[in-house]
Amino acid sequence: MKNKKTLVLGASIKAERMANKAIINLVSKGHSVLAIGQNAGEVAGIKIQTKAVPLKNVDTVTLYLNPSRQRDYYNYIVEASPKRVIFNPGSENPELMQLLELNNIKSEVACTLTLLATNQY
Repeated sequence: MKNKKTLVLGASIKAERMANKAIINLVSKGHSVLAIGQNAGEVAGIKIQTKAVPLKNVDTVTLYLNPSRQRDYYNYIVEASPKRVIFNPGSENPELMQLLELNNIKSEVACTLTLLATNQY
């Protein structure tokens, strides 16, 4: 299995949140994880940052933000130039998808947890 450096955008310390479960699953499957959320904290040994951190060599950005909250990150995501951006349920955003396409970044409407569970990540 290849380590896919992943940014979880919309990370949460709340155990019931899907973003929280995604961090735990990504770490358990050996991926390196960066996390940005509204509140600082730690999940599975990963510190949640509250501000955009410099990104290098990110394979995947997985979104757990609703479309209106994503706007602040448009340039950040494009400049990071990930191989793909996963729009988890509730985060689908045609505007951002179009922007990604214009910048040759693949977007995928999927559930990170399902992709991990079925070894399709």
